[in-house]
Amino acid sequence: MEKKEERIRNISLTYYSRKDVLDYIYKFSKDREVVPRYFEGFGKRPDSFQYPSDILALVKKGATSFHCSEELWSDPLKIATGMNPEELNALRKGWDVLIDIDCPWIDYSKKAALSIIKALEYKGVKNIGIKFSGSKGFHIIIPWEAFPEEIDGINTSDMFPEWPRAIVNYIKEISRPILKDLIKDLEDDFKNEKGFTGIKCESCNNLADENFLITLRCGRCHIPYIETFKSSSLDYKKKKCPNCLNVMDEISKKKFFVCYKCYLDSLKDPSNFNEEIIATDIFKILGLDVLLVSSRHLFRIPYSLHEKTALASVVLDKDELKNFDIKYADPLNVKINEFYPIPKKGEAKNILIQAIDFQKSEDVKEEGKRVTFDKDNIKEKIKLENVPVERIKEEFYPPVINKILLGMNDGKKRALFILINFFKSLGYSLEDVEKKINDWNKKNNPLLKKGYIDAQLLWHSKHKAVLPPNFDNEIYKGIGVFELDDLSMKVKNPVAYVTRKARSEMRRVLSKKSKGKSSRRKNF
Repeated sequence: MEKKEERIRNISLTYYSRKDVLDYIYKFSKDREVVPRYFEGFGKRPDSFQYPSDILALVKKGATSFHCSEELWSDPLKIATGMNPEELNALRKGWDVLIDIDCPWIDYSKKAALSIIKALEYKGVKNIGIKFSGSKGFHIIIPWEAFPEEIDGINTSDMFPEWPRAIVNYIKEISRPILKDLIKDLEDDFKNEKGFTGIKCESCNNLADENFLITLRCGRCHIPYIETFKSSSLDYKKKKCPNCLNVMDEISKKKFFVCYKCYLDSLKDPSNFNEEIIATDIFKILGLDVLLVSSRHLFRIPYSLHEKTALASVVLDKDELKNFDIKYADPLNVKINEFYPIPKKGEAKNILIQAIDFQKSEDVKEEGKRVTFDKDNIKEKIKLENVPVERIKEEFYPPVINKILLGMNDGKKRALFILINFFKSLGYSLEDVEKKINDWNKKNNPLLKKGYIDAQLLWHSKHKAVLPPNFDNEIYKGIGVFELDDLSMKVKNPVAYVTRKARSEMRRVLSKKSKGKSSRRKNF
């Protein structure tokens, strides 16, 4: 048994036998999916506690820590892998916002937590919970009861993980300048230890990730087996030949950089990446990951132990955070405090609304970066060729739009962005756009959440339409609908495609009427 495992196993039974610890873990787990961890591996899912004694029984079987969901369920045991969004919505009662701060340096984690707390308080959210993760980070929770039951007719409980993810993104943005100010006293030490230089994507200003283009060769096979692939780790050194299972030899390794936000890499576009630029995202350069919001994501229950440190995930008051020392998390000395405060009803409503608007603007920027406009050939042409919406027929739609309208399996959110802007740019009313989108969603498998669609429509109703991506944009290939016909190769944008066809139809009808009048004059 390794020292870490031996240390936590020696203390687990004694620690979890404490009545106050058992009672709090049981109380906090109510309405949550709960999963025990047996040092290295997790137990079965879903699970829940019926009595505090269930916790102790699992510890006697080897459980070393306990983890729970951010989501609140009417019956956690009814959750099943593979459930569609509608089935999960029917079971979900609500969700908490859980901000997970995880940095290699605890002093920076404390500064990040303080900056986030200041940002939340500035936005009117004061009843929050703070706890030590058990290692080098902190967890901050905004209770479900702080949020409104609905916004503009959309059930808040249905909007997981979209809305809590938007809140975390927004909080990260507004707390960034506070964090920069708080770390001034630590900045010189950090620069000396790690350095502030990084690989920046010129397109979005985010830091890029390091990858490798690797070629391996098996010299044992009679016809040498050669494989070239991309990897973000160095695990390839143990990669075996699929023919003879011999560990292959490295022929070449080339480092390159990838921006997963822009889908760009330095192999295709080296000019987009700059190694000398000082990193602008202070959260990322410090390794501060505050975005762990996903369906059925688990976090460590308050006062659960941590396998690597054998420390307890203790709850803190915000005034204790600044001077927190890990010795306060010694499981032999912990005192139980409340991690889940009772908030004022709706105190987080404003920050939720602001976060939704912020996320929509970020989404539009993100998609806009992938959309290239030829002002002379597209915008002006569409302006000149504008036709009444009643003249537009579905048979005028380009192949890429028609393929989307058949229904989608993957890429539905990107397809929704394309369709809304396509229909709005053509002049359809919001009611018609909503009807067309809902009709399209019935053909998707699985369906997009109604709440997600309503939120998108609501946001777009408050903002001007932008053109959908041009035909040469990679987004169509990315969602598997790329197809061109003769007209698609002559014009650049789906809206220009429709207006060109509509104008041709109008000219044909006018020509026919003109010929009819001329014929009647002759007969007369």
